[in-house]
Amino acid sequence: MCGIVGLFAKSEAIEAELGAHLAKMLIQMTERGSDSAGIAVYRNPVTDSIKLTVMAPDNAYDWHDLKNGLLEQIDSDMEMEINANHAVLILHTEPKDIYDWFFLHFPELHINSSGTTIEIYKDKGPPVNVLNRFKVSQFKGTHALGHSRMATESAVTIQHSHPFSTGQDLCLVHNGSLSNHNILREQLQKQGIVFRTDNDSEVAAGYLMQRMRQGDSMDEALERALKDLDGFYTFAIGTRDGFAVLRDPIACKPAVMAETDEWVAMASEYRAIAVLPGADNAECWEPAPAKIYSWNH
Repeated sequence: MCGIVGLFAKSEAIEAELGAHLAKMLIQMTERGSDSAGIAVYRNPVTDSIKLTVMAPDNAYDWHDLKNGLLEQIDSDMEMEINANHAVLILHTEPKDIYDWFFLHFPELHINSSGTTIEIYKDKGPPVNVLNRFKVSQFKGTHALGHSRMATESAVTIQHSHPFSTGQDLCLVHNGSLSNHNILREQLQKQGIVFRTDNDSEVAAGYLMQRMRQGDSMDEALERALKDLDGFYTFAIGTRDGFAVLRDPIACKPAVMAETDEWVAMASEYRAIAVLPGADNAECWEPAPAKIYSWNH
């Protein structure tokens, strides 16, 4: 089941209300998945730094030790902003170094995302509760993805919730199922991709990240995915500057897209697009099987 949404701003007016628009879209997907929900938002870019979104086990987590450890051992100029059980960190260090340090000193924490622009928030519960918990309606940004999950293949956990990110500023939300994800996971692990769950969607994100590390553009990586990923899926993918949608060659999972001069949107059902300003006059279509749709800033 599950529901996915994506919104790409083409104007400053939409950027200023990006979180509010995305929240309305994702709430429309509640009936497709009320076990957990998550969003990836691209906002507040940093330069000469790395931005991490870190997730704690619960809202009562004491961030004091982490902040002191980072200030003393990693980066005396680091910044931290806490949002419920998540924290956004701005650091001036290499991603690999900080990942290794986290896994050694704070194994209870989960790094949702890293990059210069991306932030990922997710939690258990229906979309409206999760969105309100993180005050998503107040977010400004250039583009964002959302996912409402019905747990059909694993327990209801935050770690198994979407979006998944396996590299700098790349993330993916997925409706469907891959049949060859275990083989792909083994192959990608040998190439240095690190996975934190057994979710097939994380493998899809890892696959795209590895292709792009080897020099593929997003469109080229998705072209290869059509050959290498076996199963049925609708993907919405975010990168630092762009947004893309891909359905498998059979396209049995629902999807609809729309575009105006102000925005591009996709969703599992049209009702999530209908809440956007100007939706009545938007160009709407069902994305074709095995066709890549992408936009960049």
